[in-house]
Amino acid sequence: MAEVSLKHIYKVYPNGTKAVNDFNMEIKDKEFIVFVGPSGCGKSTTLRMIAGLEDISAGELKIGDLIVNDVEPKDRDIAMVFQNYALYPHMTVYENIAFGLRLRKLPKDEIHKRVTEAAEILGITEYLGKKPKEMSGGQRQRVALGRAIVREPKVMLLDEPLSNLDAKLRTQMRAEISKLHSKLQTTFVYVTHDQVEAMTMGTRIVVMKNGFVQQIDTPKNLYNYPENKFVAGFIGTPQMNFFEGTLLKSGENVVINFDNSEAEITVPYSMLYKTKPSYLDGKTKVYIGLRPEDISLASDDVKNGKAVIKVSVSHKEELGSETLIYGDINLNGDGYVESSTRIIIKDNCEREINAGDLIDVALNLDKVHIFDAETEASVLPRIPEYNYLDCEVKGGKLGFLGTELVLPEAVKCADLKGELLIPTDAITFDGNIKAEVAACENINGVNLLALMLGGKRLYAVAPSLIGDKTVNIGVDLKKITIISNGENVVSPMPEINRFDCTFEKRKTVEKVEANGKVKNKKTAIFGFNVAGAFFKSSDDASQKIFAALGIKKAFSAPLKLECGVCDLHFTDSGIAAVAEETLDYGKEKFLKCKVGENTVYVKTETEYNGNVYLLPDFEKIGVVETEREIKII
Repeated sequence: MAEVSLKHIYKVYPNGTKAVNDFNMEIKDKEFIVFVGPSGCGKSTTLRMIAGLEDISAGELKIGDLIVNDVEPKDRDIAMVFQNYALYPHMTVYENIAFGLRLRKLPKDEIHKRVTEAAEILGITEYLGKKPKEMSGGQRQRVALGRAIVREPKVMLLDEPLSNLDAKLRTQMRAEISKLHSKLQTTFVYVTHDQVEAMTMGTRIVVMKNGFVQQIDTPKNLYNYPENKFVAGFIGTPQMNFFEGTLLKSGENVVINFDNSEAEITVPYSMLYKTKPSYLDGKTKVYIGLRPEDISLASDDVKNGKAVIKVSVSHKEELGSETLIYGDINLNGDGYVESSTRIIIKDNCEREINAGDLIDVALNLDKVHIFDAETEASVLPRIPEYNYLDCEVKGGKLGFLGTELVLPEAVKCADLKGELLIPTDAITFDGNIKAEVAACENINGVNLLALMLGGKRLYAVAPSLIGDKTVNIGVDLKKITIISNGENVVSPMPEINRFDCTFEKRKTVEKVEANGKVKNKKTAIFGFNVAGAFFKSSDDASQKIFAALGIKKAFSAPLKLECGVCDLHFTDSGIAAVAEETLDYGKEKFLKCKVGENTVYVKTETEYNGNVYLLPDFEKIGVVETEREIKII
């Protein structure tokens, strides 16, 4: 059994097309991972890179503790099940299953043992003497699975194995594959375009689109907390309703107005605490998402509902246990045509609904999703990136939420009234501001703390779950933004330094001992040239650059070397830089430097002027090819 690690994986074809773009994931041992998305999204390409059937343009792929970028498929200890079964028609089922083991020259009794055990697990023992043409599609797929599992692989890869089967058989085989995973206790990576397969089989699901990962999460979280409009629409049948509209904050409520209709609902502002205030101006366009099952026709729900709108019914689809009702919230609209006002309702009440009816429906306010009209990202993230607060700067003090902080030199500004952006990870737990703990939850390994300060909500990422009723907090002031009249008066200090660099080959002479004599030997070394300073590259870093760029292009491609602010240090010789100013953030000081056209920051406890030399920690660097925007390391 093994874990699978994918770090900055890219697949770029010679014409520049990026089939897979910066794929990052840690697949745990024994997980059942499903890649899902529309045709051309990169899911099968990613699977084939794991299998070794596609070359990796850049990135690092590990199976267990072994980097397998250049390892042959047969040596990766994986097994793959294809869409078309790929059985040998002239061989019996037994021979098909045993074929790979015979190529590996296993003993006959070991082959027999594995084949019969696999056949028993899959329920095909009675078919071992038959040819594939004598079997149904589902039985052939079991044979393909059997051929894979007898290898006892570390990782099982399945590329749309059920797409050739009819609906009933696919349902049956889904259960069979899930049961097989439970029995084998090995890592499964499964590709499908069917979101029902993904939701019913995967422990975690990777949703992809146009080569990009959209979201990685459990089926339940994908359904309840989609991170963007694409995920929201792709997961769920029928798909989520999307209406265009605006949000307007009015006191402690927010009015949601639906465009091109008279529909309007009011929700408590507490539902939208995590939303950026600019979305609540009544002008910024958003998508309002509601699943068909979160819209009710039940008389009690309509009578007692706090969000009731009118719908003009166009048609319906009877599905036995439930009915899909199609209509339009624009009472003159056409519910047949997909539009920003069409609505689909999943109904299981006994009320008779007919085309042309004008009905009231109740919206479940707890299930409303809101997405940015341009980026399509959720404006209600589970873990908000920022806290958006009103603030005032007066006499060198920053006032917000009923508290004050003395501004250090690096962030001092003129007196103003404006907006303060505090990242959730900029709230520290070593300050003297007392805040009330309203809630604390673990979200995919991140501890999100909801605090009350000055009667308002404040979110923080905490190092651990906190059970106390109050906490003392502070603010990392080098991360804040202060905005006044639409302009950034104070901006956060960058956390990543970036240097222009090139990768070079240099000839050198080293002394070697042979036959008791010391001789000079010419050799070549590879490394990074950063502003004229040369740093030898590790063998691992060199191999990644050659693999991503090719030997020829490696020495001509423009690169960016990246390192964290705390991973850059002063030295006696290294990258020549010019010290520009010292930024005093109170507890910490940083030197702002110029390296060619690049501005970089270095943590310091000493005042510097003029020329200085800098040295990155090359164990922690990143390297980006700027032309194709590929992160190589």
